[in-house]
Amino acid sequence: MRHPLHRLRAIATTATLMAAALVPAAAPQATAATAGIQVYGAWQCSNDACTWATVRDMADFDHNNHWLIDRGDGRPSVNLVVLSFVQPLSLLDATNDAQTADGVPIGMNSAVVDYFTSHGIRVMLSIGGITYAGAWDTALAQDPALLGRRAADIASRLGVGIEIDYENSSSPNLVGLQAFIDAYRAAHPYDATGTDPTARLTIDVAAGDRWLIPLDQYATAHWLTTANPVLDYANAMVPSKQPSTGTAESNWQEHLTGKPTYNPPIGPLAPAKFTAGLYIAEGSQVRPECNNFPASLQKTTGDWVANAAPAGAGTTSGLLGYMFWAAERPSTRGVTTDPPNSCEGGVGAGATAYAVPVPMPALRQN
Repeated sequence: MRHPLHRLRAIATTATLMAAALVPAAAPQATAATAGIQVYGAWQCSNDACTWATVRDMADFDHNNHWLIDRGDGRPSVNLVVLSFVQPLSLLDATNDAQTADGVPIGMNSAVVDYFTSHGIRVMLSIGGITYAGAWDTALAQDPALLGRRAADIASRLGVGIEIDYENSSSPNLVGLQAFIDAYRAAHPYDATGTDPTARLTIDVAAGDRWLIPLDQYATAHWLTTANPVLDYANAMVPSKQPSTGTAESNWQEHLTGKPTYNPPIGPLAPAKFTAGLYIAEGSQVRPECNNFPASLQKTTGDWVANAAPAGAGTTSGLLGYMFWAAERPSTRGVTTDPPNSCEGGVGAGATAYAVPVPMPALRQN
């Protein structure tokens, strides 16, 4: 995903959930082919194009985002939201100003986190976005280990995970990023059980293997292996516009196969180590992915995502699931997912069709 101000490319308690109302008769039915989807989430913007620069009135926040916690029958539409974005240099400096507290936008507070976690939805914060690629570069050059410790501290304070969205396409500071990850993992070690929300650390890569190439190559080789995982998984972000079914699957297949002819080569990525990104709000259009599941890409690509076979890495078939860009207002001038454009009929219906588990279960590891 990319920051909205630059025309984003591309982001109840358990008892209440168990007691949710029956699925409406018109809802799509779950199938065995798609029973393995474990991650089904949305990148979450605020009402100010992902800057989160004001503290939200929670009644207004609920009005704009209620579909995320209620697909229409009392159950959430997603099992993950990723609050986007934290500015890396502000985080490093622990900035406090009118829009920022301890380096984090003031709108990303415990009230927003609790809004989702009280309904069994996992929460993460995304550091970066395309607008903040330069801020990533500066922060990593100054003190990447301190940046990692700052991220770990915020994760502990809010009870969230962290997503790395570092979109330097040509010359990313991989030594610095390794130091950031090492520092974060020193505070929050890798947790295969998934029970510790602060241990969830992920990274964004391109839709396929032909952009963010150095980052993709290094992450695949060093952080996303099944034998010695460092990051939990990667998100294959949305491309410049919503793809066709065939183009989407071709992009994702590149991660599975890798690029052996590149120098250095990009190795194959295990299906269990990444998710597939789709738009729900794009420019001025409300996508079928938001409001019309039968016509959506999560419907037409569902069998492929659930059954994609390993192509040199991993032993189990099927990607982890889907991520949707983006809830509420991802762009200053584009469409929002506020009512009447809320996404129960697309994302929510897909959660029903694919029997998405809420809360998110322990993820496949190989």
